[in-house]
Amino acid sequence: MEDRVEKVLDKIRPSLVADGGNVELVEVKDGVVKLKLTGACASCPMSTMTLKNGIEQILRQEIPEVKEVVAA
Repeated sequence: MEDRVEKVLDKIRPSLVADGGNVELVEVKDGVVKLKLTGACASCPMSTMTLKNGIEQILRQEIPEVKEVVAA
């Protein structure tokens, strides 16, 4: 499932990079995806919303096995 998650993250990355940030996959375990926001995204006050309302929503739409996205 990690390969599938990476493919979806590759679709999301251009938006994050445009704002000076990025996202790294840390691990996938039991449907929980652990991500690390980097660059400007790491210190952004909106990073929790980006993670939960943006990235998690897209991952869950494209990969039904994803239950939750958490920050590393």
